[in-house]
Amino acid sequence: MRQFVLLPLLACLMSGCAGASQPWVELGGQRYKVELAKDDAERARGLMFRDAMETDHGMLFIHDAQEPQSYWMKNTKIPLDILYFDNDRKLVSQQRDVPPCSLGDACPPYPSNAPARYVLELNAGQAEKLKLQDGATMTFGPGIPAAK
Repeated sequence: MRQFVLLPLLACLMSGCAGASQPWVELGGQRYKVELAKDDAERARGLMFRDAMETDHGMLFIHDAQEPQSYWMKNTKIPLDILYFDNDRKLVSQQRDVPPCSLGDACPPYPSNAPARYVLELNAGQAEKLKLQDGATMTFGPGIPAAK
């Protein structure tokens, strides 16, 4: 009897069932698998020290409140588009093609031009490819908490 329980579980694990719950967002008709940065430690670490990121991946930073945000590229090795969204997941500000920075605390800030609750970092060039304009809406897949 035990093998009847273990076989379906093993089949599920081997077929990728365990990874099926990867969070995603959709923007400009493109779906991106995202890592979530929901607390101060995750937001501070961000995409530091990464040598590459797949084209259809990104990182979604979720802040506790909608307010002016500012990001920097300290110890970030890949160029990024930094996209700022309000509580309604509307694009309110963009910093495109932000270069890597190895200057430590001398790295410049890249602020939002309006209060934001969510920040999406994608590989540089994605915003241009999607022809994103302020007001574009980001859709959340299952498992991403909405604004409180």
